Amino acid sequence: MARVRAPSEVRLQPLFTAQADDHLRRVLCQRPLLAFDFDGTLAPIVSRPGAARVPAATGRRLRTLAEQLPVAVISGRSIADVSWRLGFKPWQIVGSHGAEVLDDPATARLSTTLDSARRRLETSAALLRRAAVTVEDKGASIALHYRRSPDHELALNTIAKVLDGLGSEIHVGGGKMVVNLTAAMANDKAKALRTLVRLAGAGAAVFVGDDRNDEPVFSAGEPDWLTVCVGRELANSQAQYLLDSTADMPRLLERLLSVWRSIGG
Repeated sequence: MARVRAPSEVRLQPLFTAQADDHLRRVLCQRPLLAFDFDGTLAPIVSRPGAARVPAATGRRLRTLAEQLPVAVISGRSIADVSWRLGFKPWQIVGSHGAEVLDDPATARLSTTLDSARRRLETSAALLRRAAVTVEDKGASIALHYRRSPDHELALNTIAKVLDGLGSEIHVGGGKMVVNLTAAMANDKAKALRTLVRLAGAGAAVFVGDDRNDEPVFSAGEPDWLTVCVGRELANSQAQYLLDSTADMPRLLERLLSVWRSIGG
C-alpha cells in the first residue's frame, strides 16, 4: 500500500551515495519500470518550449536502457509533441500529466470535458494576450504559459480572473511558469505510473521528475519504488532522492546501467 510521508519526515537524500546505490540495487533486482518526466527532467527547461530536446548524452543512455528494461515517459506535453523530441523509442509514452494514453477512447472524452474552459479562454483571448499569457491546447489538457510575461504577478492574476468560477469537472494545477487544466476525472501521474507498472509486469518502479505535477508520484510512492526529484525548486518535496539538475541525468542513467549489469541484467 502507498505510504504518504508526513511533512516532518521529508528528507531528500543525495542520489550518488552508497546508501542510494543499495536502494537502487534492491529495486533493479525486481526488474522495474523506469519512468521519466520530460521538461526539466530529461530535457532542460528552455524559454521557448518548442526548442526543448533530450541532450545527446542522455539520449544515448536511454536507448541502451530501453533495450534492457521497460522505459516510459510521462509528460505534461501531448504524446505527439514529446515523442519526436526524445531521441529514443520508449516502451510507452503518456501525455497531459497522465490524461492522454495512445489509442485510449477515454482520452477523447477527457478532451471534451475541457470544452467549457476552451470557450472561456477564447472569449478572454485579448485579456490573456495583454498579460503575455500563451494558451497551449494539447487536447487532453490545456496549458497557460506565463514564463515570457514581463510581469508574472499580473499574468497569474489575469489567469485567476479568467478561470474564476470554472466548473468542478475541471482541475486547475500549477507548474513551472504554467497553469494546467485537466479533466478532474483524468489520471494524474501517480495513477498513470501504477497502470504502466502493471502492464509491464514490473516488480517495482523508478520515477524521476521535477515539478509539482510529479508530486502525486513522490507523495504516494510504493515502498518498492525509487523516486528522484530533479532540482531544488520543490520545497518539501516528497521524493526520496535529489538530483541537482538535468546536467546530472547522464550520470544517473549510467549508474542505472552499471548496477543493472552488476546484478546480471
